[in-house]
Amino acid sequence: MLDAETKKRIDSARNILVGKVPDPKSQVEQITIALIYKFMDDMDRQSEELGGKPAFFTGDFKNYRWAQLLDKRFSGHERLLLYAEGIEKMNHNENIPQLFRDIFKGVFLPYRDPETLNLFLKEIDNFTYEHSERLGDAFEYLLSVLGTQGDAGQFRTPRHIIDFNVAVVDPTKNDTVLDPACGTAGFLISAFKNIVNGGSALTPDERARLMTNFRGYDIAPDMVRLSRVNLYLHGFPNPTIHEYDTLTSEERWDERCDVIMANPPFMTPKGGIRPHNRFSIKAKRSEVLFVDYIAEHLTPSGRAGVIVPEGIIFQGQNAYKSLRRMLVQGYLWAVVSLPAGVFNPYSGVKTSILFMDRNLVKRTDHVLFVKIENDGFDLGAQRRPIEGGQLAEALAILERHKTTPEAQEGKMALTVPRSRLLESPDINLSGDRYRTAAVRHTGKWPMVRLGEVCTFEYGSSLPERNRVVGQYPVVGSNGIAGYHNSFIVKGPTIVIGRKGSAGEVNWIDDNCFPIDTTYFISLKLNEISLRYLFYTLQQLELTKLRVGA
Repeated sequence: MLDAETKKRIDSARNILVGKVPDPKSQVEQITIALIYKFMDDMDRQSEELGGKPAFFTGDFKNYRWAQLLDKRFSGHERLLLYAEGIEKMNHNENIPQLFRDIFKGVFLPYRDPETLNLFLKEIDNFTYEHSERLGDAFEYLLSVLGTQGDAGQFRTPRHIIDFNVAVVDPTKNDTVLDPACGTAGFLISAFKNIVNGGSALTPDERARLMTNFRGYDIAPDMVRLSRVNLYLHGFPNPTIHEYDTLTSEERWDERCDVIMANPPFMTPKGGIRPHNRFSIKAKRSEVLFVDYIAEHLTPSGRAGVIVPEGIIFQGQNAYKSLRRMLVQGYLWAVVSLPAGVFNPYSGVKTSILFMDRNLVKRTDHVLFVKIENDGFDLGAQRRPIEGGQLAEALAILERHKTTPEAQEGKMALTVPRSRLLESPDINLSGDRYRTAAVRHTGKWPMVRLGEVCTFEYGSSLPERNRVVGQYPVVGSNGIAGYHNSFIVKGPTIVIGRKGSAGEVNWIDDNCFPIDTTYFISLKLNEISLRYLFYTLQQLELTKLRVGA
């Protein structure tokens, strides 16, 4: 657990920088560089106290030692020049490990204010290098200030969603583990903790071997730097994180892993991705290619958990359908639907988790669908904790299905035969689509289909010559849009948006002119109440049927 004092110091360091370095990612980078700089000097000092010699700050780099930086004989300007020169030259220091040289590659001091640097270095001086879980937790807290990770369409994945994903996939000490879009290595850290904390204690040899089983790829150099530091501070002496474009490079294509977990980028650049030709699915969308990559790079007994945008679930283009067919046929055993606000405040995109297990799919003819409506936090920008979280219940359902993969249907869970999924023209992976609708007659009135009692008619375009102020409302997809001098529908009536606000249901008391972004409803039978129909349509939540923007 992160102790309050360490959290306070990290917040203080950020507050010192914020006036000169407003970008959160740059703040994280400056604190990261300073911490590693300080920790190298701490390790040299520990070596000297034990009768040894310094290993890092020797030769030409002796003058850049941390203690030298804080020498009160230096003026603020002299200290600034020495520190700026030190961090810029450090990647050429042959006395430090390649990991540290890579971390310092290309770094520089983005401000030239001696007073800011003085305060910042004094705050960093309060941190002491200890190869412990506490320091790793502190760095993870520092990383939590990051919002979007660059322009690659990645969002910081909430810790509880990462841990849930890892708990379901359940990597073991003998598994090789990969995140092909690793960001700051959150999935790798959680997987490592899950193995270390769950089950029998590891021998020193097993622990050392375990740390060689983890690897990550990321296209952004700053993310590679941060993930390496994160893993190092969690005990990895030489983290295996590669700066690598997973979708366009072939260098590592032939590598396979037992466990792959990721939250790949959701954004595709203008013009699409131009992948190499070894992908099974021919596509230009990044989310399609990443899921294909993950499936294809599992070992014969491999498992995966990947977060995907909702388009993967139902989009009708050929690439999406081909991907879903491939997954259902040989990889997919469960789909977990997450609430739409999981990534707030960075994005409101609706997401799901696809769970793959190449062994499990051979033992079951069904795919399990689990719908989580409460992940333990509200869906506002602050994501405050609330009661009624369903992650634990969802995990229990998934674990039961792993051991006893039988058909079931309940409020949260539903199993669907693979054959039924594959029979569907679009191979839709929305579980609710396959639920059995129960017809209940609870009153004296007969049940009829909606089309038997009313018609949905298009509104009309409004000629420009008629766009004058009048007495009749012009009705767009959001309701009243203005007034003009004629009407085409005698009110009262119901108007439903069919474009920008698709599915929104509005009640209009007066005669009106519904325009071509709407449907309006005409009754076929006098026996039904228009007002009752209005409330019924509202309960159908037609806004969920909208596709696209």
